[in-house]
Amino acid sequence: MSVRENIINFKSQLPESVKLVAVSKTKPNNLVMEAYDAGQRIFGENKVQDLAAKQPELPVDIKWHFIGHLQRNKVKFIAEFVDTIHAVDSLKLLKEINKQAVNNNRTINCLLQFHIAEEESKFGLNMQEAEELLKSDDFKALQNINISGVMGMATYTDNTEQVKKEFSNLKTYFNKLKSTYFSQQTAFVEISMGMSGDYKLAIEEGSTMIRIGSSIFGARI
Repeated sequence: MSVRENIINFKSQLPESVKLVAVSKTKPNNLVMEAYDAGQRIFGENKVQDLAAKQPELPVDIKWHFIGHLQRNKVKFIAEFVDTIHAVDSLKLLKEINKQAVNNNRTINCLLQFHIAEEESKFGLNMQEAEELLKSDDFKALQNINISGVMGMATYTDNTEQVKKEFSNLKTYFNKLKSTYFSQQTAFVEISMGMSGDYKLAIEEGSTMIRIGSSIFGARI
């Protein structure tokens, strides 16, 4: 199927509560525009250089999500326009995002990344680290970030029970943070989990945001 058909197919089957992030990394602008013309508005990139190059050449109403591991010294290149940064895994990174948001007179949405997979290569916080971050005076002083939810990546495995357990753990982390730290904040709503191979399991376990690349744009070249 074409990119357009894939977008329409996904949108027809997703619950209204689930947002689709079309992962356009490594894909040319003409394919992004094909998805855009089919009604898609949220796109995800994982390299700052690629995102900074694409953004000026594509429609201004696109909501760009940065979904990769973000180095602090590169935040400034996307702070002017990025809608949401998914993989926030340290207070130092949050402070830099806040600094650059202030410089651009805006507020940037952020998701706290949790390490839910068994693979050591994955980044992310554990619950203790997340709570220490949220309790800190440094965090409470940040005025130009909006913590809108959590994000995680499951182990790359065919063991569906393991994947379901890891997604369930992320939902549990979300619920604990919501009740303890964000009960009065209506913006804390997102659970970003699920990709092309496991998004259906993720939705079953409570995902509100799935990140889909190859099932929309085809395999990476």
